[in-house]
Amino acid sequence: MMRLAEGIVIEKEETFGTLKFSALRREVRIQNEDGTASNDIKERTYDLKSTGQGRMIQVSIPASVPLKEFDYNAEVELMNPIADTVANATYQGADVDWYIKAEDIILKKSVQYQQAEQKKNISKK
Repeated sequence: MMRLAEGIVIEKEETFGTLKFSALRREVRIQNEDGTASNDIKERTYDLKSTGQGRMIQVSIPASVPLKEFDYNAEVELMNPIADTVANATYQGADVDWYIKAEDIILKKSVQYQQAEQKKNISKK
């Protein structure tokens, strides 16, 4: 199995367009030493609708971030997304899967609200 060293930083607007929340897809659990799945969650993967990609995309968020339970079709934004790959060797060469990781998924309106609050606080000084 091979990986890119740091992943590829993504231009969010150009790559994804509008993102809408769909659902929690799966929880990835940490493996025990004997290979069985533990109760500890490593990351959660969510389905998001992407107008820029014209399809559903999957985004993985660390388990340290609380579970996201947004309304279906709520407009969301990814915090610091990167694209990365996992390559598995095959007899013909390798199968490469792309995936997207981010630090967090937040509601889009909350971003605009936060920016407006920051501007207010700066103008008060």
